Amino acid sequence: MARVHAFSDDVLGTLDAVGVAEALRRGDFSTTEAVEASIARIESVDPDLGAMAYRTFDRARVQARAPRGGFFAGVPTLIKDNTDVAGVPTRNGTDSYAMPPASRNGEMTKLLFKLGLLSLGKTQLSEFGFSGTAEHARLGAVRNPWDTGRVAGASSAGSGALVAAGAVPLAHGNDGGGSIRIPAGVCGLVGLKPTRDRLPQDPLYGLLPLKIVTDGVLTRSVRDTAAFFREAEKAHHTSLSPIGDVTGPGTKRLRCAIFTGALGREASPEVAELTLKTAAVLEELGHTVESVPPPVPETFAEDFVLYWGTLAVALVNAGPLRGKTWDRQRLDNLTVGLAQHTLKNAKYVPAAIVRLRRAQAIAEGFHAAYDVVLTPTVAHETPEIGRLAPSQAYEIVMERLMAWVAFTPWQNVIGGPAVSLPVQQTLAGLPQGMMFGAAPGQERMLLELSYELEEAMGFARIWEPGGFAEGAPDLR
Repeated sequence: MARVHAFSDDVLGTLDAVGVAEALRRGDFSTTEAVEASIARIESVDPDLGAMAYRTFDRARVQARAPRGGFFAGVPTLIKDNTDVAGVPTRNGTDSYAMPPASRNGEMTKLLFKLGLLSLGKTQLSEFGFSGTAEHARLGAVRNPWDTGRVAGASSAGSGALVAAGAVPLAHGNDGGGSIRIPAGVCGLVGLKPTRDRLPQDPLYGLLPLKIVTDGVLTRSVRDTAAFFREAEKAHHTSLSPIGDVTGPGTKRLRCAIFTGALGREASPEVAELTLKTAAVLEELGHTVESVPPPVPETFAEDFVLYWGTLAVALVNAGPLRGKTWDRQRLDNLTVGLAQHTLKNAKYVPAAIVRLRRAQAIAEGFHAAYDVVLTPTVAHETPEIGRLAPSQAYEIVMERLMAWVAFTPWQNVIGGPAVSLPVQQTLAGLPQGMMFGAAPGQERMLLELSYELEEAMGFARIWEPGGFAEGAPDLR
């Protein structure tokens, strides 16, 4: 097992994003020094990780001389390469066509910059974000810094790998079926998928019949995630219940449900045991825990795949509009297979969408009885590179993907928040995230619970000799 990270005694040390922001305000070091440290860290680990899609180091160096204002002013970050950054191509994890530089910033990019974050480039993802692992026949695989022979999670894998490896303290991701939570779960990070419409999105996502994609960030601490959403709320107003400034555990004892199987798949014995151990900690903390059958309908998996496939159909059919560089033969088998599967079953798509919309009512009834639901983030230990590779036959890779990511898509469909926390570790020494889901608008409750578990259980820490730290981290 080859572990790779860039934590050192440079100016960034083991600081999280809040720590870097505070140090910059105190004048402990300059934005230029922070940027140069992050660039050096990226250059030291990315040959092993393959997580960078595009570097904007020279631009960042110029911007560091006069950083934008905002709470995170001057804090280095990275942006997932399916989100527009003016002057930079948006490659979407594919080489099926050549992309011109974007003419303007996307909505999430605007928010990140408004908060003061300073981007050093863009991170690699699976082709169009479809797969639960960022592997590509020609662009290569994004590798997990905990074990470079394994995957770094779903389509926000590039961001997850570089935050976990210490290259930047916080990075952008988005989540249409688990793509913030899965990289967080396997890379030892905090990954909160927020409530639908909590954060701004590009208009294209609003055209979907069911909005399943939400943006967010991957971090190494609960306080970073809480601070990001606090500041985002100031900059982007919504009609949702406010999150506010969450700085520690809450006092309310919660009604918690737990299950370790979904979509007809069971978690591996090791992962199920780790989930039960997490439930036992919840009980020790005074929360009530009840084992329940999953509220997910039997039709959910196939309905979700059919709906997911409509996006593949749209992208494949729009290919010729990309210009003369478009080459359908360069698409991976998963993209093509998803599109073909949905086209073959097109008559069932309307009913599938209706059933997926009904899931919101099912969830409303479920969360009337339970505040929080605990599941593993993924169903078994992190796969080795190649097992989920989209170069395989569609039927093989789809079955393997669904068996691994059985727990995450539900929250995308119901529109509620869910957070993956790095509170468990496998016998092989790898992080195993635990996921906590809630009703729409309940991010504050999840953040308070996250603080409580961070203090009670500790988090995965790649720079620690054993890979795990007991209790709340010292990120000063």
